[in-house]
Amino acid sequence: MKSTIVPIINMIYEIRGQKVMLDRDLAELYEVEVKRLNESVKRNAKRFPEEFMFQLTDNEWKNLRSQIATFSKDARKYKPFVFSEHGILMLSSVLNSDKAIEVNIQIMKIFVNMRHYALSQTDTHEQIAELCKMLMLHIENTDNKLSEHDESISQIIRVLNNLIEQPKETRKIGFNA
Repeated sequence: MKSTIVPIINMIYEIRGQKVMLDRDLAELYEVEVKRLNESVKRNAKRFPEEFMFQLTDNEWKNLRSQIATFSKDARKYKPFVFSEHGILMLSSVLNSDKAIEVNIQIMKIFVNMRHYALSQTDTHEQIAELCKMLMLHIENTDNKLSEHDESISQIIRVLNNLIEQPKETRKIGFNA
């Protein structure tokens, strides 16, 4: 397992029009081997229909590996499985450990915040500021802090604050003379 946890939001990809997370990233967060995570899922296959979890095609895996440098080192016998938000929720019932429950709560809060961010307001700066407030409130109100995940959320907040501070670029409409 890696010693540094990448912010959870960076582990969310859009594949087949769905926001998903890879089995290897989830296994890292849950502190289990990818093989064990996938074995648990296979033992409970009825809980994971296609819209909850699916295996990447050769092209999807090839495209994802070409986009993300660290994936080029991910040599595995089988193509990875990806889990949608509902699939990740279902994982908490399959991986019944305290760590799995804590991680799932963090992931679900991020998915909810992303959805609120996308749907709530029209002004980008207001959306980013609102998301920062929600994440800060979450960190302040968490009784049982997860230091690695709180650090990940803090990193997200820093990135969002940088986006707010960047001046808006205005594009002129029309033809250049």
